[in-house]
Amino acid sequence: MSIQIINKESQAYGAFNGGEIVENKPIGFPREGGPTKPYSSLFYWANAIAKVDSTIGLHPHEGFEIMSFVLKGTIRHYDTQLKDWKELNEGDAQIIRAGNGISHAEHMAQGARMFQIWLDPNINKTIQQPASYDDYKAKAVPTSTQGDVEIFHYAGDKGIMHLDSTQISIQKWILNGTHLIEDQSAIHSIYMLTGNITINGQNASTDDFVIIEDESAKLNGQGELFVIGSAKELEYETYGEMMQRRMK
Repeated sequence: MSIQIINKESQAYGAFNGGEIVENKPIGFPREGGPTKPYSSLFYWANAIAKVDSTIGLHPHEGFEIMSFVLKGTIRHYDTQLKDWKELNEGDAQIIRAGNGISHAEHMAQGARMFQIWLDPNINKTIQQPASYDDYKAKAVPTSTQGDVEIFHYAGDKGIMHLDSTQISIQKWILNGTHLIEDQSAIHSIYMLTGNITINGQNASTDDFVIIEDESAKLNGQGELFVIGSAKELEYETYGEMMQRRMK
C-alpha cells in the first residue's frame, strides 16, 4: 500500500535555450536526477513553461509515444512527416507515435505551459512501425461529471486519443469536494495543476506529483488534477526497466 507525494522542489529540473523554457519533471531522464524513475508505461513527464517566445529546434525520436498537453497559451509543432507548423492552444493535445523515426520541433509562446509525457508502448515492436501524428482540439475532448468532480477524458474509457500503449487512462479532473479512487488494479499518477487537497489525510498542493498504488484513496478539497492510470504489470520489458537492469 503506497501513496507518494513529491513536491516540485524535489522533482528533476531541466531547461532549454539558456532558461527561456524551464521544466520541473515528475519523471526525468536518468541523468537529471529526481526521486522518481520510469515505471509502468510511463517513461518521462515534464511540466514546461516558456519565459519568452522560444523554439526547440528539430530533434529525432524513435519508438516512444510522445504526448503534449497544452495547459496554457499557445504552442506550435513541426515534424518531418507534416512538413508544416501546427498550432495548438489551451486544452488541446497531440501525440507523436515515433515508430521507426521522426524529427520534430516545438515553439512555445511566452507564458505558454504544457506537459510532455512519454509512454513506452513496447518500443521493441513500435520501432518497426511507421511514425504517425494526431492532434486533438479542446472542444472535442469528452467531459462527464461524477459527484464532486468534472472529468475531461483524453484517453481510455470515453477518451478520444488513440494510443498503442495499453491499459492507459488520461484525464483532467476539476475537483470541488470529495472523490474516491477505488480501483487498485492500476497505478494512479496525479499532477496537481492548481489547488489544495488531502489524499487519505495527506496534503497535496499545486505542482505536487502523487503516485497511488495498491491503495484506495479519498480526495477532498478543491483543485485541478491531471490524472494518468497505468498498468501495475506489463507483458514486456520497458526501456526504463532495461536501462535500470543494465545499470546494476
